[in-house]
Amino acid sequence: MAATTYERLKLHITPDKFYVEACDDGADDVLIIDRVSTEVTLSVKKDIPPSAVTRPIFGILGTIHLVAGNYLIVITKKKKIGEFFNHVIWKAIDFDVLSYKKTMLHLTDIQLQDNKTFLAMINHVLSVDGFYFSTTYDLTHTLQRLSNTSPEFQEMSLLERADQRFVWNGHLLRELSAQPEVHRFALPVLYGFITMHSCSINGKYFDWILISRRSCFRAGVRYYVRGIDSEGHAANFVETEQIVHYNGSRASFVQTRGSIPLYWSQRPNLKYKPLPLINKVANHMDGFQRHFDSQIIIYGKQVIINLVNQKGSEKPLEQAFATMVSSLANGMIRYIAFDFHKECKNMRWDRLSILLDQVAEMQDELSYFLVDSDGKVVTNQEGVFRSNCMDCLDRTNVIQSLLARRSLQAQLQRLGVLHVGQKLEEQDEFEKIYKNAWADNANACAKQYAGTGALKTDFTRTGKRTQLGLIMDGWNSLIRYYKNNFSDGFRQDSIDLFLGNYSVDELESHSPLSVPRDLKFLALPIIMVVAFSMCIICLLMAGDTWTETLAYVLFWGVASIGTFFIILYNGKDFVDAPRLVQKEKID
Repeated sequence: MAATTYERLKLHITPDKFYVEACDDGADDVLIIDRVSTEVTLSVKKDIPPSAVTRPIFGILGTIHLVAGNYLIVITKKKKIGEFFNHVIWKAIDFDVLSYKKTMLHLTDIQLQDNKTFLAMINHVLSVDGFYFSTTYDLTHTLQRLSNTSPEFQEMSLLERADQRFVWNGHLLRELSAQPEVHRFALPVLYGFITMHSCSINGKYFDWILISRRSCFRAGVRYYVRGIDSEGHAANFVETEQIVHYNGSRASFVQTRGSIPLYWSQRPNLKYKPLPLINKVANHMDGFQRHFDSQIIIYGKQVIINLVNQKGSEKPLEQAFATMVSSLANGMIRYIAFDFHKECKNMRWDRLSILLDQVAEMQDELSYFLVDSDGKVVTNQEGVFRSNCMDCLDRTNVIQSLLARRSLQAQLQRLGVLHVGQKLEEQDEFEKIYKNAWADNANACAKQYAGTGALKTDFTRTGKRTQLGLIMDGWNSLIRYYKNNFSDGFRQDSIDLFLGNYSVDELESHSPLSVPRDLKFLALPIIMVVAFSMCIICLLMAGDTWTETLAYVLFWGVASIGTFFIILYNGKDFVDAPRLVQKEKID
């Protein structure tokens, strides 16, 4: 039997048990979860009591242990994204977190508050758009990896054979993972971005698909997760695959992005751009080599495109990265430094062609994956471009979209969709679809890592840098600044809890959440905001008594500026830092 999970489910709830009924044609299985003992067993439909409260669900995300005990997380709403080689792809858009316990009377007031906070963390992760799944197709692997598998692999459950880097509910499914007989109820969920479009060029119809898979290893938010860990996992690592399906033939082009693979940090301290710091005592080569050893095993050759600035605060990172590649002396790795901001200053984004021309021969050498309508592999992709900037978001996405277009040009010509000499840039209808999809991809990755939409998407959408785009970038930068300093600690804690990097122990004598915030953490920022607001109000309500108005403006202006400098001087005292995972573990 081919690997599938149950598509249609019903959840039956009684005071003692959860019954998850498989409603697919011919199915008689029922997953029973004991709400008291937490035992998971497999039964049949006749064992469902008629008194149970019934509701439809669309998948089990898994279970998690909080202060009050276990919780079952289920998908309650889904949206169809499209069909992928006759496999339906869904986005999970709503969830429910159900307590095993019937009452919370066993908790103290402090435990109740902690449990409420932990629940808010789980719901926060679930509220960020980007969870995708299929009950019949393995979304975690590229076309090329799937084409090079054994019959035994094809027979494995979706959970067993999934690439664990991209199963974001792997920790939540740990109890179901341990029991192979219930794997058809265990739904691996991808986190990232997927879009599908039916397109036409020269009257020839083809499907164009873009998939970004975010790794759950070293996952987190922008300033709290940088560089690599001891296993060589890079922060904000994303595998992006572009797929074309035409007349039974399938082609794909894979790229990766990930944080500069050194031990470095960039802790928020209320400065607009905190200074990046390279760890002076860590064995960088050990983690660096582990990172690229795994990348070469998975993807083959590595062409590194480093887009960071080659002067200022980013310069040491670029120099260290180049030095590490040189010291490693691995013929499978090539390094290209391209100072994006310097080359494209004054809105000269046409100069990106310099980089594309520089890597053109390398891209042709790496090639792409192509399998014909008979299932015969015509070409394999021999390696990937590994792109990065500081965040691996804005600059990175622009370059990836341009490299992907060049590959797509070659694929469509080979498949006979494009005539000889035709350029994709001249296909207005498809170009609009293409640019908007890559801009949407940028926004999705940025919201999941930085908390806002991406910058520079005006170029991705239109091919031009605009004044409006600069204004929107400024707005998003302001929102990022606020979130990075005043809410990212909670976001980081939420991700660590969701992924199992932190486990709740209700017997723990001192909860990390019970550490009180210093009053100045809340007081001074509020005073600054109130003072600044009063300045604006005084100016707007100015009447005949300008002397009085000026006095108010001066008073509130001095108050706001003074408070700002107090905060800035003691910046770290006001930053919302993570509390669940200690700093040394994050770094």
